Amino acid sequence: MSFLVKHLGVADYESTYQAMRDFTQQRDSDTPDEIWILEHPPVFTLGLAGDASNLHSPSNQIPLVQVDRGGEITYHGPGQIVVYLLLDLRRLGIFVKELVSRIEQALIDTLADFGIQAERHAGAPGIYVAQESPAPLEYRGAKIAALGLKVSKGCSYHGLALNVSTDLAAFSRIHPCGYEGLRTVDMQTLGIKDNVDIIGQTLLGHLQKQLISS
Repeated sequence: MSFLVKHLGVADYESTYQAMRDFTQQRDSDTPDEIWILEHPPVFTLGLAGDASNLHSPSNQIPLVQVDRGGEITYHGPGQIVVYLLLDLRRLGIFVKELVSRIEQALIDTLADFGIQAERHAGAPGIYVAQESPAPLEYRGAKIAALGLKVSKGCSYHGLALNVSTDLAAFSRIHPCGYEGLRTVDMQTLGIKDNVDIIGQTLLGHLQKQLISS
């Protein structure tokens, strides 16, 4: 089993979002699955369950886009690896809950490769710096990666975002994922100096491994 991987560089959010929807609506049972890896210019996105009031400090420089993924509000921007998973879940034999678990494990394994101990939090999708990690106390429990998915006709789109060297100040304008006071962090703040491309390739490898595992 293989996936068509597309490296899209820095791509406008709204046009990429529309392209994902078009791809999913037009695909058929023979369409190969695709993985898109990219960065976005600064943008806030609000999921279907989102409350616009969680953007408590709007910015004229950062637009807010309502989207059809699950989840609440988040921020995308340069220095953040975004991966969109355009997958036929029926063909892969994966249910949504299992897909979420596999994405989270790929993120945990990627961060471990760079010396960051990370974990899931029950009821709060995403990945967090482990409470028992050797990271500075102020960053233990901080969110370092987010995920949000949409499934249509058995096919997924949207995906995940990993903070590598992100503008963390932008997160202070929102209640990330709807949680007031939730701290966010990036890999650079935790001492990781590798660039986005290197980390992106590592993440891609772990995602592919998780998606082809039985």
